[in-house]
Amino acid sequence: MLLKLFLCFTLIPVIELYLLIKVGTVIGGFNTILLVILTGFLGAWFARIEGMNTMIKLKMNLQQGLMPAEELVDAVIIFIAGVVLLTPGLITDVFGLLLLWPVTRNKFKQMARKKFDEMQLQNNINITRFH
Repeated sequence: MLLKLFLCFTLIPVIELYLLIKVGTVIGGFNTILLVILTGFLGAWFARIEGMNTMIKLKMNLQQGLMPAEELVDAVIIFIAGVVLLTPGLITDVFGLLLLWPVTRNKFKQMARKKFDEMQLQNNINITRFH
């Protein structure tokens, strides 16, 4: 877990800085800043649209008496995408936009569901060992 935290809080910002410097040398510093602002704006706009669509689906399911499980997962992923998009940088912006796009968001949901199922299976195995 410590390694994952190290990667998130140290390595990713260093890579972002390196990439921003490299892009800045190619397209210029001002254009690089504009690119980061543009991706942030597009991300905020897209997050708003996807969030509203998810809320509409959630409300419709609740009105029909259905459990809106998929919509709740979508809402969490859209929230995470918004948080990632707040971080200045190109890699985090691309990752945030991928989380917002429904096609890739569904792939992330499948991966998360698989990981959750593996963790649940592992916990069940550990619980049965102690009984």
